[in-house]
Amino acid sequence: MRILIIGGTGNISSHVTALAVEKGHDVVLLNRGNRPLPEGTRGLIGDAGDAASIEAAVGDETFDVVANFRSFSRQQVTDDIRIFGGRTKQYLYISSASAYQKPISHTPITESTPLHNPFWQYSRDKIASEELLVKAYRESGFPMTIVRPSHTYGESLIPLEGGWTALQRMLDGKPVVVHGDGTSWWTLTHSRDFAKAFVGLFGNPHALGQAVHITSDESLTWDDITHLLARALGVEPQIVHVASDAIAREIPEMGPGLVGDKAHSVQFDNTKIKALVPGWVATTPFHEGAQEIVEWFLADPARRTVNADLDAAFDRIIAKYGA
Repeated sequence: MRILIIGGTGNISSHVTALAVEKGHDVVLLNRGNRPLPEGTRGLIGDAGDAASIEAAVGDETFDVVANFRSFSRQQVTDDIRIFGGRTKQYLYISSASAYQKPISHTPITESTPLHNPFWQYSRDKIASEELLVKAYRESGFPMTIVRPSHTYGESLIPLEGGWTALQRMLDGKPVVVHGDGTSWWTLTHSRDFAKAFVGLFGNPHALGQAVHITSDESLTWDDITHLLARALGVEPQIVHVASDAIAREIPEMGPGLVGDKAHSVQFDNTKIKALVPGWVATTPFHEGAQEIVEWFLADPARRTVNADLDAAFDRIIAKYGA
């Protein structure tokens, strides 16, 4: 199949691109061209946020599948429906499991769990975008499939607030901040596992008009996640628990994603994706993923960047709330 991936070189999409090529698909990437093209792909230069740029890049080409990893607003979805209507057999939209109801009324979360997030604009924009796609499917048959990932990580993405700054603190013997009491449940999914399910949706007629989440079945507490990363580093973490609201006040840029997503216990029912892609199961437990992350960062000093402002903010929070 001819596959257009808008993005294609990021945390999630790079594994999708690689697997699609491995499966023998004709893979075309549309992005700004800031990174080298992966082997076996063809590139189109365009800006995912600029409809005219997309139209100029794709010209009169048609595709079996269009997958947009760089859509964050209603306007982008409106433009994509217009641009790709009639020129693709399937449009895969990357939404987010953060769109599910917060606070969560019950678990496990299924695709029928209401979409409502009063805490995070990012999630509300995803919800609004989904609504446009559902309307387009119902009214004109636009061949959409909505995919909701939940905290998908790869070797270059550390799933802790603070990224490498937090891991460097562990190496330096400094305490690290974990929100709440560290016991809320969370789900991490390796992008390699996500890719297997996602590529399995390509050309799947049963996925048209559907929304589906793709997550691991492994449930971990935030203390578990922190300990597994520390173990991969060969250290014992000094964890300081701080209320999510307090962290949000002290580091405002962390607030929406924390209060609107990570502070809530989540567990997912993956029955639907397993029915759509028979045989799929996430096979990378986080203790293996944590080891991959640490090995990747330790392989090159240039990857180990400490944010001095964030490091100071952690010190301030610990001094203020860590007693």
